[in-house]
Amino acid sequence: MIAILLIFIFVVYLVFLFPMEPKKVVEEEKSPKYKAQMKKLWQVAQTSMKERKPFRAEKALLTILKFDEKNAAAYNRLGILYAKGQKYDEAVECFEIAQSLDSNPASIHNAGLIYLETGAYEKAAMAFNQAIELEGDVPARYIALAKAEEKLGNTRKAIEALENAFELDPNVATLRQILAIYEDAGDAEATAATAARIEAQIIKDNEAKKKRAKAKATSGKVSTRKRLSVGSRRIARVSPVSKKTDSTKRPASARITTSPKIIKPHVGRKRI
Repeated sequence: MIAILLIFIFVVYLVFLFPMEPKKVVEEEKSPKYKAQMKKLWQVAQTSMKERKPFRAEKALLTILKFDEKNAAAYNRLGILYAKGQKYDEAVECFEIAQSLDSNPASIHNAGLIYLETGAYEKAAMAFNQAIELEGDVPARYIALAKAEEKLGNTRKAIEALENAFELDPNVATLRQILAIYEDAGDAEATAATAARIEAQIIKDNEAKKKRAKAKATSGKVSTRKRLSVGSRRIARVSPVSKKTDSTKRPASARITTSPKIIKPHVGRKRI
């Protein structure tokens, strides 16, 4: 009886609970004509955005999404287009869809910029932190996070984000942002220290600039000498200089000889 019960439980498990092997979805290979049309639509969208023709760009991107609903890149571009036109709700929706399709830090960062623009500072900070988790070596992410944290009144977090940005890219503009926060907070000691850092960084940047200019000038001179040297060698190969020698002093085997002129007698010429 127990054996029959165990067999029954095993059969039920096989029928209802045993995980079935997922069916592999075979994507239909796109035809060359389809690929050519999509490429053309992308070119139209990019060109239209550069030429500031938003309606044409929007039409091209929507056409792409009509044929490819899971194109995260198209949603991201469409979000950028809407953001430039100050259609923030549509822009955020596009960025969120792009993020759901492809966990792309650029899409999250773009959504954060829209949140920052519309005053949703908490959402902006969350978006920037998420983007940093996925891609933490981009200074712009930290600078945007600092703006959101400053709006939220989190001075310490804002300065920390800016310091991270400065560590990735030692920039005077970033130090000036830190200085402005300290000035607004009324921290005289930190303000003086940051001002000194700015002066030191300016001197460092000027020295680096001079070194680059000197190195560039030196490399230019070396390149010029190298070109002249190569040119001289080419001339030498094309027209080698040889010592002039008198033909009379050359050995007989080296002289250029010509066949003696043969004078044919005139036929029928009368002798006198």
